[in-house]
Amino acid sequence: MIAAAGSILTAATKSGEDFTSRLKGDILQKKAIVSMVKTSDRDSGIKRAIDLLKINPVRGKNVLLKPNFNTADPFPGSTHNDTLINLILSLRKMGAKTITIGERSGPPKTSNVLKEKGIYDICRIFDVGLINFEELPASDWIKIKPEKSHWRNGFDVAKPVIDSKCIVTTCCLKTHGYGGVFTMSLKLSVGITNKKNMAELHASPLMRKMIAEINQAYTPSLILLDGIEAFIDDGPAKGIKKRADVILAGTDRIAIDAIGLAILKELGSNPAIMETKIFEQEQIARAVELGLGVTHPSEIEIVTDSATGSKYAKKIMEILLRG
Repeated sequence: MIAAAGSILTAATKSGEDFTSRLKGDILQKKAIVSMVKTSDRDSGIKRAIDLLKINPVRGKNVLLKPNFNTADPFPGSTHNDTLINLILSLRKMGAKTITIGERSGPPKTSNVLKEKGIYDICRIFDVGLINFEELPASDWIKIKPEKSHWRNGFDVAKPVIDSKCIVTTCCLKTHGYGGVFTMSLKLSVGITNKKNMAELHASPLMRKMIAEINQAYTPSLILLDGIEAFIDDGPAKGIKKRADVILAGTDRIAIDAIGLAILKELGSNPAIMETKIFEQEQIARAVELGLGVTHPSEIEIVTDSATGSKYAKKIMEILLRG
């Protein structure tokens, strides 16, 4: 920090500019960093993506890990088990005190999804805790009523999410054929709510705004998006697949989803993706209104660790800036 300030001071002095205004401008222009690794190898790719962020928000923390287990359908219908395992191993190497998976599936019963995906075995083998939100008692659901919400009477959030000091999420890269348009880090938050809230969500023409509003209940410490394959149409359980061979990591949900949408545009997706500007998508626009992250593509910086990654990142940033 001292070295950085010194370099700014030197430059400001030489140019005759006011140091205070320069420093203030530098702070205001701080960008959301998203790492991008171009790879088909989850083992090395996940570690590289996290390392590129140069942060460690999990050391000494009890980590609540939220995957995408809406159903047990094969990736990208749900989080790939290899992604889950490699993320667990990375979190452990980073010094996480404990790791607990928390999830609520739907429409299928959560217990059936966990069993079909082999999550009980993974938790046993890797010494990871597991909370099935669907089996929580009524006392372990917290009513959230955000101001200016499109929910009629708020929504119920699993108490372990509210109580957690360190939440790590891992999402997929895919379109959503039932009104959500896309499902990445913002929509992952639907799984922290009570199943009884789903009737209102699914029936509402304001679904996408309501999805964004759920995200006011918590702030993730780390987000990992597995985009090795993507659904470019249909979804969220089954869809038309294309390879993207990319893994993203960051802490800003809007930035992650905006880059994900740019990747879908690069792959060639459905009209709901291709014909709408990224920051005009209702999930994104509402999240921006709520102050959940970046407000414009220019506030995003993609970092990579290879020539291939840099070339791809440049292409994605061009799409982002075009919208």
